[in-house]
Amino acid sequence: MHCFLVQHGEAVPEAQDPARPLTERGREEVRRVASYAAHLGLVPTEIWHSGKLRAQQTAEIFAEQLRRPPILREQRGMSPGDDPLLVLPRLEAAAAPVMLVGHLPHLTRLASLLLVGDSGRGIIQFRNAGIVCLARGEGGWSLHWALPPDLVPGRPA
Repeated sequence: MHCFLVQHGEAVPEAQDPARPLTERGREEVRRVASYAAHLGLVPTEIWHSGKLRAQQTAEIFAEQLRRPPILREQRGMSPGDDPLLVLPRLEAAAAPVMLVGHLPHLTRLASLLLVGDSGRGIIQFRNAGIVCLARGEGGWSLHWALPPDLVPGRPA
């Protein structure tokens, strides 16, 4: 089973808009990465997001671009400061590929928990709109691949 971890796209500063929607550059970068992910054949059955506007908008853009639109679900336990143990049982129970669109430091802590069993290690550095693919096998989770936005062909955002 694959799990795709995505940090939301670039958002406006909180001082400018407390809801923190995606910037135009953030929207374009997410579209470009999502379109390339569709070209690669990424097929998550569900996209989970934190419910914060920037994560929801990122999830919606991915859902629009993917060839088989996945189900969008707001999930508790995915906000920036949430303990990754809150989402772990749902992720471990997933039988089909899922995409989690969230925030730092939560994504870093979740990836570290899955890969090395220690959420404090910080072994993966996420980028806005980038994708990290983890694969679950008999021995646990492993890093399958990572796609930072600057490696996606096309016009840079």
